[in-house]
Amino acid sequence: MPRQPWPRRLVALTVMVGALGALTGCTHPTEPFQLTNVTGHLPDLDFTLTGDDGRAVTGDSFKGRTSLVYFGYTHCPDVCPETMGRLMQVLGKLGPDAQKVRILFITVDPARDTPKALHDYVGAFDSQHAEGLTGTDWQIESLAKRYRVAYQMEKRDPNGNYEVTHSSAVYVFDPQGHARLLATDHDTPDAIAQDLRRIVDDRS
Repeated sequence: MPRQPWPRRLVALTVMVGALGALTGCTHPTEPFQLTNVTGHLPDLDFTLTGDDGRAVTGDSFKGRTSLVYFGYTHCPDVCPETMGRLMQVLGKLGPDAQKVRILFITVDPARDTPKALHDYVGAFDSQHAEGLTGTDWQIESLAKRYRVAYQMEKRDPNGNYEVTHSSAVYVFDPQGHARLLATDHDTPDAIAQDLRRIVDDRS
């Protein structure tokens, strides 16, 4: 007695299950990042500002390297120098890969942070890998809002001095300018360096 052909739906289902099984067998779960993964949740690196050499720069100016973006100011008494110091430790742990990383220090105090002031400030930490960026009040406010950065100028003292309270996270953008990770002051230099290597090597 001749064999009866399989119903078309059953044949299609069998082929589909086989294909899914093959995919499952070849797919390896991606190891989670230690930092906060913001891939797809924040805009690409996009801005027009003034570099610490006085020239206009845009987000495209920094494509090709992994960018660590930090919003701070040069008169900051504690958090900013602590963060920059921690990022210096991170670069030290990266070894040769540090050449593929750029720190962008964006001021939230453009009234006082001239290009020269920023140049001197970031240069005291690392003139090779760090660059200071400033702009108009509107440019800084718009950029801060774009990346959900909060900051506020506090009341002036009798001498006219003031502090600026601000968010302290470090944003990590891959070489294509896509927002990938968020590092806080609770993340260790080891954790930051480990995740950065994955971004630099494009292994995630």
